[in-house]
Amino acid sequence: MATLQRIRNHGLFLLIIVGLAMLAFILGDALNSGSSFLNKSREYIGEIEGQKIHYTEYENAVEQLTEVYKIESGRNDFDEDMHAQIRNQVWQMMVAKYTLQSEAEKIGMDVTADELYELCAGSTPHQLITSRRMFAGPNGQFDRNYLLNFLSSIEMDTENPEQQANLKQAKSYWMYWENAVRLTAEQEKYAGLLQNLLTANNLDAKFAAQAKQTKVSVDYAIKPYYTVADSLVKVSTNDIRKIYDERKQIYKQTPNRDIAYIAFPIVPSEADYEFAEKAMQSIEEEFRTTEDVALVVNSNSDVMYDGRNYSEATVPANYKDFAFGKGAKKNDFMALNYDEATRTFRMARLIDCGYSMPDSVQLKGIATKEGEEDQEFGWFAEADLQKNIAEPAFAGKVGQRFTVTLGMEDRTFEITGLTKATPKVKLAIIEREVTPSSKTYAAIYNTANQFVVSNNNEEAFRAAAAEAQMEVESATGLQKMSNKVADLKSSRAIVRWAFKANEGQVSDVFECGDKYIVAVLTACHDDEYRAFEDVQNALRYEAVNRKKAEYINKQIADAKTLAEAAEKMGSEARHIDELTEDSYRFGNEGMEPAAIGTAFATAAGELSKPVKGNQGVIVLVPADVQRTDAEVNYETEIAQLNARISYSLPYQLINNLEQNAEIVDNRATFQ
Repeated sequence: MATLQRIRNHGLFLLIIVGLAMLAFILGDALNSGSSFLNKSREYIGEIEGQKIHYTEYENAVEQLTEVYKIESGRNDFDEDMHAQIRNQVWQMMVAKYTLQSEAEKIGMDVTADELYELCAGSTPHQLITSRRMFAGPNGQFDRNYLLNFLSSIEMDTENPEQQANLKQAKSYWMYWENAVRLTAEQEKYAGLLQNLLTANNLDAKFAAQAKQTKVSVDYAIKPYYTVADSLVKVSTNDIRKIYDERKQIYKQTPNRDIAYIAFPIVPSEADYEFAEKAMQSIEEEFRTTEDVALVVNSNSDVMYDGRNYSEATVPANYKDFAFGKGAKKNDFMALNYDEATRTFRMARLIDCGYSMPDSVQLKGIATKEGEEDQEFGWFAEADLQKNIAEPAFAGKVGQRFTVTLGMEDRTFEITGLTKATPKVKLAIIEREVTPSSKTYAAIYNTANQFVVSNNNEEAFRAAAAEAQMEVESATGLQKMSNKVADLKSSRAIVRWAFKANEGQVSDVFECGDKYIVAVLTACHDDEYRAFEDVQNALRYEAVNRKKAEYINKQIADAKTLAEAAEKMGSEARHIDELTEDSYRFGNEGMEPAAIGTAFATAAGELSKPVKGNQGVIVLVPADVQRTDAEVNYETEIAQLNARISYSLPYQLINNLEQNAEIVDNRATFQ
């Protein structure tokens, strides 16, 4: 009872405590909920026309396209530029897909399942399918039977893990091209619908025909701007700003950054050279005498031993004289030496010689399934073939067949040709490039890091670099999605830093391939348009030419004839015969549209007003305009005009959709 009384006595205090606890619980739950929401939002790499793009969707598409490139190119060694290209291509395809999808839904446009089948596997598939090497026959041309066999094979079931992996890759490859065909077909449908609304008519045809048939001959004189000394004109900042204001739209920009940076090359130290040389010396005797050459070489060399047969034409140049020199014999040994150009210690041993083999073999694939045909593969050097194919191919005779396992199936080949046998050797090579040790990396990093600590602003950065005689490089206009800085390897991290740093801030040390990099952020450009100060030097040339045009106009202001104008210009009269209204060039003077227009707007025999052209000031005297009364072939003219429209319209339509779409691109936070 006493306890209950104490509770009653402190009831208000306890109520406050309980209330605060409940509030904390509610707030905690709300914050956790908010955190979950924020984390969820961070999973989206972007949004296109209201369609959120989840990170996994994007990454899966990148992985799929990477596999397609591997199959198409036969390569796996993609560099960072190629990976960046793939990622950008995936994003562009997503932009195209979702912007068009939004429009298609509005007008009820779709590509049906039947249409898609016809485009992918019908009697006349889309060019995206027919241009795939995967579906080419022996003559290199598209063969629908190969396509149908491929589609049949990817539907098979197997319990073999390797075959399952190959099937998964093949299905992914097909799905990519099927989706690409669908998107392309939708684009073609959409462009086709609008193209019918933008067709030329008889009036367009008439004007187009008249432009080609209307001609005038012109006498003219020109004074190029470069003949007027810059010192004769004065250009103010306001003159340049006037041009900037006229052209401002072309200076629209997305946020970008300018940086300056210095490099600390990561190169081997003297200790690294000594270590590499001693390591090679320690195995020299074993390499000279061992019977297990492959084990010794492949455990110690940058060049693996695979028992390849070298000819005089295919042996590495550094070993040609050793392997094919006069008196070369089995087990000859090239002693340890150093190649300064490649920073490599090397030695070699002649494993076998004195025998001959063909340089190339011609192979034919033998059909093993009903409906298939034999396939002529052509000629191959030994290095071009897998080892399990090369060995029986080069050991056999013309007409002989052999079977090997490739991926999910056995393939039979026939040897249809062999080149004349030439001398060959087996050569074992041990090469070891001298590379920086971890100790060397640490020492160079510490030097770079000390530079950062001692120079934490742009002024100090540049002064210290100058004192150390280090070259300061610049990189301007870096975009959020720029993959790298200039030609620096693995420098995407510098771009990310630049968009988080403040102007004048010096970076930490970045490792970029064989260099450590320290950068300073020199400028941030976040305005809608490029600043006048950034472009005024580029515009000064045009401002100077405008002033020169005014100067030339004053020189020839009182000229009454072309001859007088030419004399005052220090030039001479020239002639253009049969200039047409649709001409792109003004004689030999290049693109001068104002002069062409003036030639048709000036009365015959009269001296025109001075024309401020692209290259100089032009005055001209036209002759009578000649118009032919040839009958207009409306059908031909309309077809030509429509051909011009159809050439550019599809791109313009799709580009316009994308330019006006609501797109949020957050890829920079993920890459």
